[in-house]
Amino acid sequence: MSTYHFELCAFNIQSCLLADKLGVYRVELCDNPSEGGTTPGYGTIRQVRERTGMKLYPILRPRAGDYFYDDDEIAILEKDIQICKELGCDGISIGVQQIDGEIDKERMKRFVELAHPMGVTCNRAFDATPDPMKALEDLIDCGCERILTSGQEAGAPQGVALLKALVKQAGNRIIVMPGAGITAENIGFIQEATAATEFHGSLRKPVKRFMASANPKVLDSGQVYLPDEKSLAAILDYLRSPAFPAR
Repeated sequence: MSTYHFELCAFNIQSCLLADKLGVYRVELCDNPSEGGTTPGYGTIRQVRERTGMKLYPILRPRAGDYFYDDDEIAILEKDIQICKELGCDGISIGVQQIDGEIDKERMKRFVELAHPMGVTCNRAFDATPDPMKALEDLIDCGCERILTSGQEAGAPQGVALLKALVKQAGNRIIVMPGAGITAENIGFIQEATAATEFHGSLRKPVKRFMASANPKVLDSGQVYLPDEKSLAAILDYLRSPAFPAR
C-alpha cells in the first residue's frame, strides 16, 4: 500500500506553524512568492527548524528568472547549502541549467554531494528543460531523490499526461512530485491520472495586514500570503483517508 505525502510551499514562519499544527509532512520554505520563490533568510530557516518538527526543505534560488547561474551565484548556492546543513534541514530544493536549458549535471552532482546527508529535490528548473525524459534520467544520475514538476505546463492539472509518463519512467528510482495548481478539489483527479504519491502546493491566499494605519500612497509593501487552512486540512484528510486513492 502506497504512502501519500503533501509538501506545502510556505513563504513565512506563520505558514510553517500552521502546517506543523495540521500535520503537514514536509515544507518547501521560500521567500518572495511573487517571484516564484527565492532563498529564505538564515533567521527564517533557523526559526522554522527550531519551532516545527516537519521535514524542512528550503528552496535555494538566489534570484528570480531562469536557472542558468554565473560563478558568483553558484558560490552563493554552495554557501547556502552549507548553512542549511548546519541548521539541521532535512533537505534542499534546488535546480541549475545549462545555457541550452538542459540540466547542468556537473553542478547538480556537486550540489548533491555538498548537501549529503540532506536530500535534494530538483525544483521547477526541470519544467524549463527541452527534453523532460532526458532531464529525468540526468537527475537520477545526479543522485536527486525527487523532482518537483507541473508536467511542463502552467499547472499540474494541465500537465497530467506528461506527469503520468514521468512517474512511469521513474519507477522506484526517483520521486516525481506534481506541483502547481493543486487543490482539495483536483488532487484526486491528479493522483488517479498520474499515479503519483507526493504532491506539492501553496494553497495560498492574501491576508489582511494588522496595521492600524497605512499610507495608501506607498504601494511597495507587497502582500502577505498564508495557506488556506480549510483547503490544506481537506487535502491532508483526503490523503490520509483509507479510501484514497480509490474514489
